[in-house]
Amino acid sequence: MKINLQTLHFKASTELENFVEEKVSKLARFDDSIISAEVVLTLDGNSVDNKHCDIRLVVPGNDDFVKRSAVSFEEAIAGCVDTLQKILTEKKR
Repeated sequence: MKINLQTLHFKASTELENFVEEKVSKLARFDDSIISAEVVLTLDGNSVDNKHCDIRLVVPGNDDFVKRSAVSFEEAIAGCVDTLQKILTEKKR
């Protein structure tokens, strides 16, 4: 699975890029047909939960898409990945 990371309004650190790679790559265990994951991280200075994460899983048929906002990027990414794991598990049933 290919992971495309895009950041808006900031430059991602190597640690953050590695965190995204580690978390998102685990989704491949739930569905073999995932072609790629498109991760968009956005920094918005207007609110407390100003770090946004959007993840789109490109799969044959309909893509899966999740958005989360949180105080930290790690928390937003983990929330997206948890939700996508639930979606992929439900699709297998």
